[in-house]
Amino acid sequence: MPKELMTPRERWLAVLNHQKPDRVPMDYWATPEATGKLMKYLKCENMQSLFNRLHIDPVITVWPGYTGPPDRSGFIEPPLGSGVKVDIFGCGFKEVSYGTGAYQECIYHPLAKYKSVEEIKRNYKWPSPDWYDYSAVKDQIKGKEKYPIQCYGSEPGWKYKHLRGDEQAFMDFVLYPDVAHYCIDKIFDFCYEVTRRIYETVPGKIDLTYVAEDFGSQEDLMYSPTLIREFFIPGMKRMIDLAHSAGSFVFHHSDGAIRKIIPDMIKAGIDILNPVQWRCRGMDRESLKRDFGDKVVFHGAMDNQYTLAFGSVEEVRKEVIDNIHILGKDGGYILAPCHNIQVVSPPENIVAMYETGYENGWY
Repeated sequence: MPKELMTPRERWLAVLNHQKPDRVPMDYWATPEATGKLMKYLKCENMQSLFNRLHIDPVITVWPGYTGPPDRSGFIEPPLGSGVKVDIFGCGFKEVSYGTGAYQECIYHPLAKYKSVEEIKRNYKWPSPDWYDYSAVKDQIKGKEKYPIQCYGSEPGWKYKHLRGDEQAFMDFVLYPDVAHYCIDKIFDFCYEVTRRIYETVPGKIDLTYVAEDFGSQEDLMYSPTLIREFFIPGMKRMIDLAHSAGSFVFHHSDGAIRKIIPDMIKAGIDILNPVQWRCRGMDRESLKRDFGDKVVFHGAMDNQYTLAFGSVEEVRKEVIDNIHILGKDGGYILAPCHNIQVVSPPENIVAMYETGYENGWY
């Protein structure tokens, strides 16, 4: 192998500035169960040894320390028993096992019963950006200079579904659009101010800002482009402009078949498109690279639905090489799984992905 000439941060920034790095950067997303299984397989004692072993270019994610009200469980009516965690929005979460892994699922939605903005204003207290100690971010990045630093920006549709419940949230866009507008704008306002204060605390240190929204299903968008343009893109554009004003690149995550809305997202200013689920309708890699490769960086594209979970080592290797040749042609690609690696994925497949990326990703 050629000698590495760049640090992970330098590698990422080269790609983001549409320059060729020494090799394709490689990122890591996985569930705790999958990570534990992989570390045991490789006999790695910690995450750093895992990253070193597989030549991964990890991202350091920062968030301020919480100093707000210690308990928002007053939003839970009636009490839901032990094991329920309440977030700063008053949403209740409980760990749900799916046999091969467990996730914190939202089981209580504090705004589900309201039908008007007036009711919400009378009965609900929104969280405050003042509930955080932003100085904690300084310690989180200390000594991490060789890695790209990322902060969470916004994903209001995801949180809105926690507040209202999935089914009600989707119906709101038609039945109660004033409620949807009000709540989504309040979430954007909260995210904007928290993110602004992070930038203010560590000026020039945040390389990436996560501005996300899950718009796609396997076959198509879950919302019409008209609804996305009305309810989401104005707030996302505000977040994106804030990130760019602070010298940060925008990492946009949206699962599924989102081809129809990609031009709008590029116009709003996204820099990275993740996760590139190329098995979804309209998301073939060749046309994405042809139509958008000069405008965005592609991140992900290693298929979790079949290849990593159920494919052979040979299929994994072929997909890595295809991704590098298609999405990584002339730069503009960061190799990663197209979502969190699940524990059903054989460690041999995960190792094959990163080893093949390292062997074939040099420019």
